[in-house]
Amino acid sequence: MTELARLVDDLSAEQHELQAILASVDADAWLTPTPAWGWDVRDTIAHLADIDEMAMDTTRGGPYAINAVAERAASGEDVTYRGVLRGRRMPGKHVLAWWARTSAEECELLLTLPPDLRVPWGIGMRAPSFVTARLMETWAHGLDVHAALEVPSVDTDRLAHVAWLATRALPYAYTVAGREMPAAPLRVELTLPSGAVWTSGPPDAADRIMGSASEYCRVFVQRMRWPDTALVVEGEAARSAMSVARAFL
Repeated sequence: MTELARLVDDLSAEQHELQAILASVDADAWLTPTPAWGWDVRDTIAHLADIDEMAMDTTRGGPYAINAVAERAASGEDVTYRGVLRGRRMPGKHVLAWWARTSAEECELLLTLPPDLRVPWGIGMRAPSFVTARLMETWAHGLDVHAALEVPSVDTDRLAHVAWLATRALPYAYTVAGREMPAAPLRVELTLPSGAVWTSGPPDAADRIMGSASEYCRVFVQRMRWPDTALVVEGEAARSAMSVARAFL
């Protein structure tokens, strides 16, 4: 199995696990507020369905490609709000059916992408990174749904993909923050849910972030504050990285 196929398999697993939870909820549960301000469960899933459609059109160069939508939008919030509004015109079970369809179509399309294709998503990313970004977003919004429905989230070693994307996105995170990225090398050592260790950066780097992959990834998708974690953060460059943490556009 190719790297891209493995990534798509993990994306599909992330999507299906969340869909299985939603399949049994009642109509009122869809209207439960999530930790994301102003969004309920239905809004969150409508957003995922809409972004799947946007992702597919981006790979095809269609009119609903993300950069084309962003050019027409008044703000970044407007880029995502269209899908939310579309979902508010449907009952929750229809929103779930919409996402089940778009997520399946998305995975089928992603499997056909050449690995070296540069997808124009934001500043652009190779196909494996693009698939990883879709997994990261599904996991992050899934945390909101779990919290709203009071269903404990069970982390998996798929967090290795989120950790990789989060760490690789640090230059972008600094750009968004309007700050210069430190030149000092950074070492990241994380323990995955299985107990396996995921690492990035030179082993002898003085600046280090160590601890739980679950906490690290939650910080980078901004579902957890760095001071509220047990992560060990050593060195000014490491502390700076945690202060700008951002794994999404």
